[in-house]
Amino acid sequence: MANEKNLDLVLMSQNAKPPVCKIMDYGKYRYDTMKKNKEAKKKQKTITLKEVRLSPNIESHDLEVKANQAKKFLEQGNKVKVSIRFRGRELGRTEIGFGVMDNFLELVKEYGEVEKKPKMEGRAMVMFLQPKQD
Repeated sequence: MANEKNLDLVLMSQNAKPPVCKIMDYGKYRYDTMKKNKEAKKKQKTITLKEVRLSPNIESHDLEVKANQAKKFLEQGNKVKVSIRFRGRELGRTEIGFGVMDNFLELVKEYGEVEKKPKMEGRAMVMFLQPKQD
């Protein structure tokens, strides 16, 4: 029947009893599926992770500059990793780092929300922010 219609006989499900075949133009079928996959890939949104580094003794203006940077990243739909690196004696005063993180969060709260709360990881304190869901 497939040869009479100048089409292809395509095996759809070989495990079924009896096996299922379909008469179709296989070239057109492959083209359509590739086109659907390409269209689905276009609509897919990739989220990247951007990082903002702070220090425990950062000044307020510098903190605002870094917050504006993070706002820009969050508006673009990216996740933001906020990290504070402690050096030397600063490691004994990690509560200052938590204060800096709270101040930073106050500045960007209308653009993003906390995905992972501030936590010490070795010599660094890390917090992850994600864009606000509309």
